[in-house]
This record gives sequence, C-alpha cells and structure tokens, in this order.
Amino acid sequence: MVLRRSAQRTRLAVLLAVLTATLVLAELATACSSTGARDGRLQVVTSTDVYADLVRSVAGPHADVTAFIDDPSQDPHAYQAGARDQLALSRADVIVENGGGYDDFMDRMRSASAKHGATTIRVVTLSGRPVTASFNEHVWYDFATVERFVARLVAVLSHRRPAAAATFRSNAARLDAGLRGLQRTERALRARYRGTPVAITEPVPLYLLTACGLVNRTPEQFSSSVEDGTDASASVLQQTLALFDDHVVRVLVYNDQTSGAETTRVLAAAQADGVPAVPTSETLPSGATYLSWMRGNLRALAIALSERARR
Repeated sequence: MVLRRSAQRTRLAVLLAVLTATLVLAELATACSSTGARDGRLQVVTSTDVYADLVRSVAGPHADVTAFIDDPSQDPHAYQAGARDQLALSRADVIVENGGGYDDFMDRMRSASAKHGATTIRVVTLSGRPVTASFNEHVWYDFATVERFVARLVAVLSHRRPAAAATFRSNAARLDAGLRGLQRTERALRARYRGTPVAITEPVPLYLLTACGLVNRTPEQFSSSVEDGTDASASVLQQTLALFDDHVVRVLVYNDQTSGAETTRVLAAAQADGVPAVPTSETLPSGATYLSWMRGNLRALAIALSERARR
C-alpha cells in the first residue's frame, strides 16, 4: 500500500511538472508572438488613430500599430485606459503620445508599466511650442509639427530596425510630399483670404486656421468652456452669438465630435445669418487617412470662404 501511494505521488509530480512546463512554454510563445519576435515586426502603440495612421504610412509592413482611441465618438480628454491597453503598452517597442495634457492617460499607463526600454515620442515636445495655461494641444493640425514627427519617427524606427531604414525613408518622403501639398493649399488660402474673421466652437483647428491667415474672433472663454465641457457665462455666450447677429464673422468652424446646448445655439445662429459651418474633428473620420482627412478639411474651408465671399 505504501509503495502504491508512493508511485501515485511520483506520477502526480511528473504530471504537474509536465503541465507547468507546457504552460510556461505557451506563455513564452505568446509573449514572443505579441512582441513581434516571431515575425520581426515592431510593436507600436499610439494614443489616437491620427498618429497610428502616420506611423503605418512610414513603417509599412514592418510594424504592428495599435491605437487606443480609434472611434470618432470617443473623447480623448475623458478616455479611461483598460487592462488590454496597459498590456499592449507593456509590450510596445515604440510609444507615441500627443502630450500637452491631451492624452494624460498615456503617462499614467507608462508609469504603471514595469517594462523599460521602449522609445516614447511626445509630439508636443517636437512642436517646440511652450506649454502654457492657454496652450493649444491639438498640434496634429500644425503641418510643420507633423513633419518633425515624421522625421523623428524615421530615426526611431531605423534605429530599431536598421535593415528597413531605406523603406522608412522612402515612405516618409511620400508622406512629406503630401504634407507639403497641404501647406501649399494653406498658403493659397492665406493669399486670398488673409484677415478674414471666423468663429470656432473649440480650438481644435486653430493651427490650420491661423496658417490660412484667418482671424479667430471667438471669445476664448467660450471655446475653452466648450472644450472643457463646462457652461460659459451668459455674457460670454451673448458675445459669441453677437458675432453672427452682427455679421462679424464669415465662417464657423466647429468640432462635430462634441455637442451641447451652447454649440447648438451657435450653429443655429450661424445658419440664421447665412454663415457657412465647416465641421472638423479630433480623430480620423471613418475610412480616412491623415492626408485625405486634412485635404478634406482644407477643401471644405475653401468652399465655405468662397461661398461667403460671393454674398
């Protein structure tokens, strides 16, 4: 009886050892697959699909890219990262975040991650703009900053995968050509409409509007309140509505990813005055690339400005 029990314990120990080894090997295989070791692809995570599209344009097949925010209905300011996001970040070789207070959840996730060695690209830092209390963090509407981001991305990816450096440079050159085309359109609009007064609901597109020579006449307290999700004072709201009632502005540019009573009133005032309203967004519209999205924004703005000029 004693010998039989001893044999049973031995068989049980062997079975447990085999099971443990199997689980360990499975975990290692999963880790290798998830970190790109099996196929050599880099693992890149980005805060939004805007940067994810730019990374894919440069990296091509040499990277797996995950965007934490890829739904136009999601508000990046209020995004709450989950366990799956944390896992993806912990396995990343390259991390891309906007910075400037826009996607603070990325900083929290990096602080919670035990992994060291990933390269982090913070686009606001590349912009060279000082982050002040009134800083506009929507730097992907500034094409010069996007060019700097692309250059930095090429350097980081090439360091990680030297054999693919020529591909990264070639892809970036095509992307840069598209960005230069966007800047030519901005210059053409500035030459024609410099000084034209416009209104906004949020500061999302301000870099683009300024590059086009347009002048934002919206009270800062109003656009800040809409962006922060708070109510503007009655006097500030009336000042904003007066821009349309008094025929001060020629175009309204609004964020169509957010809505509220004050935005609704401003859109209604623009319609009543015959002021064209141009929608913009913070993340990519469905099916769009970064370049097609920005071309569409500039095209819509040019049409609105020309319509108003004919009246």
